[in-house]
Amino acid sequence: MTYIPTASKAEKLGFFVKIGKWTLRRLGLTVDELDTSFASYETAKSKLEKNDIIYVAGGNMFYLLQELKRTGTDKLLADEINKGKLYIGESAGAILTAPDIGYSAEMDNVGKAPDLKDYSGLNVVDFYVVPHYKNWEMGKAAQIIIDKYSESLDLKVINDKQAIFIDNDKVKILDK
Repeated sequence: MTYIPTASKAEKLGFFVKIGKWTLRRLGLTVDELDTSFASYETAKSKLEKNDIIYVAGGNMFYLLQELKRTGTDKLLADEINKGKLYIGESAGAILTAPDIGYSAEMDNVGKAPDLKDYSGLNVVDFYVVPHYKNWEMGKAAQIIIDKYSESLDLKVINDKQAIFIDNDKVKILDK
C-alpha cells in the first residue's frame, strides 16, 4: 500500500499518522510511505505503480494539493486511480478526488499552501465530498459548506463513521 501522509504535515498531525499506519499494519498491510513534499517524481511513480492500494491521509488539503501539483504526483495519482487501483482517501484525501477543492476552504487554512494557484483536484469523481459532518471540531465548517454549495454542487456529505464506496458507476455511503 502506498501511504501518503503529506496533508498531515501542515497541521502537525503526526500522532494520527502513526495510529493510522499502525492500524493498517495490524490489518496485515505493508505500508510504503510516500511523502510527496520531498519525494522525487521517480520515487512517487515507482511507489504508486508497484502498490495495489493508495491511501491518502487527512490534514490540510490545500498543502496536499500544492505538493502533489509541485511534484507532478497529482497526475500520477489520477492515472493510477483511473487504471482501477483501490484508492482510500481520508478527509483531505477524499476531498482531493473532486474536480476542484476550492469549495472546502472553510475547513482548512489556504495560507498553508502559498504557492497553490489552481484548486483543480484529481477530478476522478464528479461529486464533492464533505467530510466531518457533525464532528465536534470540523462540523461547523462542514455545515457552512453544505449551506453554501448544496444548490450548486453535487455534495456527498459524510460523518466520521461513514465512507463513500464507488464500484464502477455506483456510489454508496457506507455506515460503520
